[in-house]
Amino acid sequence: MSEQMPVRAPRHRGIYLLPNLFTTGAMFAGFYAIIASISGFYSDAAVAVFFAAVLDGMDGRVARMTGTQSEFGVQYDSLSDLISFGLAPSLVLYTWSLSALKDFGPLWGKLGWAAAFIYAACAALRLARFNTQVSVIDKRYFQGLASPAAAGVCMSFVWSMEKFDVPGAELCFVVPFIAVITGLLMVSRFRYYSFKSLPTGDRQRVPFGWMVGAVLLLALLILDTPRVLLAGFTIYLLSGPVMTLWGLAEHRRRGRRGNA
Repeated sequence: MSEQMPVRAPRHRGIYLLPNLFTTGAMFAGFYAIIASISGFYSDAAVAVFFAAVLDGMDGRVARMTGTQSEFGVQYDSLSDLISFGLAPSLVLYTWSLSALKDFGPLWGKLGWAAAFIYAACAALRLARFNTQVSVIDKRYFQGLASPAAAGVCMSFVWSMEKFDVPGAELCFVVPFIAVITGLLMVSRFRYYSFKSLPTGDRQRVPFGWMVGAVLLLALLILDTPRVLLAGFTIYLLSGPVMTLWGLAEHRRRGRRGNA
């Protein structure tokens, strides 16, 4: 009789705890933003979304530093992003301002929730497209406005208006444009710089001027956080169309010079 080979016990598929804790924290911050907006604490809701963005930026770096990257983490991060930067901002915008449109009639009320839905749907589409193209896209650029940046534009606007006691109801005819434009930019083909190529390692050096700029930026954030964030995210939002159109214009000029 031939000896039977020992049967190995099947390996249990687990998940890495540390990076997924950061992802869970980001999801919780997005969920809290929804709860805070329903309760009328709109500034707290905006701050929670920014806190989610910080945690979202840390989970990937922690996974790469500790060698704990996984397909589960990628998919879990996308679901967290949908809640924190898709559903949460859209509901904050709706409860803060867009819901006031219903006072002008049923059609205006539908316009309010439609604008919020467009933003949330575009965030979902942008995340789905990113997941399917992650292996082929240029790591230096995003195709379309990243969902955390889109949420940053919307939430810095809410935070700034709340700081200066401007009710969202008074801006109910402006906020739909903000929601729809940022949503469409997420699914656009405009290129946005990803900042992933910035030096972050111990052996990577940066010019001394970068440190001076970082100190100045930190000082400005301390002086007036919401307006500095609004200005910064607005500039970044505009950089995509400007950079893309500038690149197309340069390409056409080179083509004309080559044919001349």
